[in-house]
Amino acid sequence: MEQHRSHNPNPSHQNRPSAYKREREDNGRNHCENKHSRPNRPQNQSGPSRGQNPHSSLSLSTRRELYERDFPVYKQPVEVGCFSLDSERRFFNDGRQMRYYVEPDRSPNFDLRDGYKDRFIKRDDSVKEKLDHMLRWILANRSKLSARGTTASSCDLDIDFVTWRGHLTKLLTAPYETREGWQLAVTRFRGTLYISEVETEAARRDQENRTERHEEMMYWGYKFEQYTCADTVHGRPDPGGVLNTNEAFCTVVQTRLADHRLLFSGEVDCRDKDPNAPAAPACYIELKTSAEICTPKQRSNFHRFKLLKWWAQSFLPGVPRVVAGFRDEEGVVVALETFPISKISHLIKNEPNCWKPTVCMNFCSDFLSFVKHIATEDNPSVVYLLSWEPRRDVTFSVHRDSPYCFLPHWFVEEMTSSHPSHQS
Repeated sequence: MEQHRSHNPNPSHQNRPSAYKREREDNGRNHCENKHSRPNRPQNQSGPSRGQNPHSSLSLSTRRELYERDFPVYKQPVEVGCFSLDSERRFFNDGRQMRYYVEPDRSPNFDLRDGYKDRFIKRDDSVKEKLDHMLRWILANRSKLSARGTTASSCDLDIDFVTWRGHLTKLLTAPYETREGWQLAVTRFRGTLYISEVETEAARRDQENRTERHEEMMYWGYKFEQYTCADTVHGRPDPGGVLNTNEAFCTVVQTRLADHRLLFSGEVDCRDKDPNAPAAPACYIELKTSAEICTPKQRSNFHRFKLLKWWAQSFLPGVPRVVAGFRDEEGVVVALETFPISKISHLIKNEPNCWKPTVCMNFCSDFLSFVKHIATEDNPSVVYLLSWEPRRDVTFSVHRDSPYCFLPHWFVEEMTSSHPSHQS
């Protein structure tokens, strides 16, 4: 779908529900997946850039003013497949883990603490899955991705970048992130650039030092999903059942940002059960919890920080709305609110010093251009490690046959074989 519709700044204009209208700011100044590995610290990082260009040959600036230009072309994402992960984290090339949204009462009174002590199976965070599930999906669906015009023996994909949606979300939010840095490993293989996250030392320490209260509050988000999702289209939620965070349904979408052809996957909470709902990904719904808002300061922080991450996470794959459960300090949901992704830029536009969607998307586009520029060697054993800390430039280092390598042998071997796999 190559149509690019213009964003209408009039909030009453509601007859185009897509979140992929090309957003432009009404006002130039006043707009708001743990897949890790952890090898040794990088060495030989390049120094920061001092010029006005967003990137020199060695680094990339995250200064917001450099990205305040027209919203880049972002092609409407198309779902090209999906996959499921079962209770033991096994991969299935189908939608068996899809769930259906069941709208609760206006005053739901959901106790998000229920089941934490006795009906909770938590995924092992120490297992770093990298891109493995996404790579299994590619092997099972190579015929959908083969480059047009190539010979039958070619294994090249018609894709510039393969990654997780969560990694792209971190890129979109980087110009406004003030606390958490990141490291992204990049490998060029058969013409496609694969991006996988590397766990930073700070993230590892944070995970090791989580309090019991923090662990329980992470559970609350999953519990809200259990209160609002059914396993079948005519079913009812089962909040009294076991909650297992190994289980997941993931969409795989294809799109284009400027001249970058993207293939990425992200977990989906549920879909609209209405048989007349639009096709995926426009039928998907993201579920979130947040502390109830009682003061103007809390509302401002919600607009400036939380809505940025919600918008980025859902805008990328084409999920049109977020349903939020607002909870009290005891973990009881006291109110619900739906946030259409296409309306979020209007919610924040009067917030002083708030984030701008155009800055987010332009930085992401320039980051991908920067990666294309530096990651030139086509070799599954070579990793370009891009590192960033808040208020610093993105720098990189190159590693050969190192612990940073993340493309598994089974994927490399299958992709270099002469015949595409037709596994199911």
